[in-house]
Amino acid sequence: MSSIEEPILGKREARKQDRRDAIVAAARRSFLEDGYAATSMSGLLKTLGGSKATLWSYFRSKEELFAAVIADVTAGFRQQVTGELLTPGEMEATFVNFCRVFMNKTAHPDAVAAWRLVVGESGRFPEVGQIFYDQAAGHIERALATYIAEQIAAGRLRDEGATDMARVLIGMSGAQQNRRLWGVEAAPADGMEAEARRFAGYFLRLFATP
Repeated sequence: MSSIEEPILGKREARKQDRRDAIVAAARRSFLEDGYAATSMSGLLKTLGGSKATLWSYFRSKEELFAAVIADVTAGFRQQVTGELLTPGEMEATFVNFCRVFMNKTAHPDAVAAWRLVVGESGRFPEVGQIFYDQAAGHIERALATYIAEQIAAGRLRDEGATDMARVLIGMSGAQQNRRLWGVEAAPADGMEAEARRFAGYFLRLFATP
């Protein structure tokens, strides 16, 4: 009996995952194009079809759905950044790679749209900023701080507070993002190599041990 039931359950779970993915994809388009306030569960139902009960069985609130969208938008980013920090290598090269990945990923159109959404809506809806921090910005900050703490323990960096130090490097790497948000500067066609090396160099001048 179990050998018969397992494929059936597998297909059922696959259908549920497909349905969830479709909801997140529709919500992603709506949040990024129309904004947080203009996106509603009832409006998504008109796009997706089905019943309100089905939609609410996947996501109990708009906040929960927004968190799923931010997780979806930033999944590749978070995975790549974490991978760079976990890959053994020279400390300077790791910081250069982190800066390059951070700048390239935040220059992606969906990342820019998400950033604009959070900046534009978090004043009226504080939950938007908190969700974005929990799902994206905070994850990157914690991963970088963990790596920096390891380098402090190894005697390669001075201890000025790993989290504060991570925020310094992220702040430098994110400096160009504002110009893209304002629409006055596009991401350079040849990537961010020179800027990544410059920002990593600044960071090491501040915090590297002699």
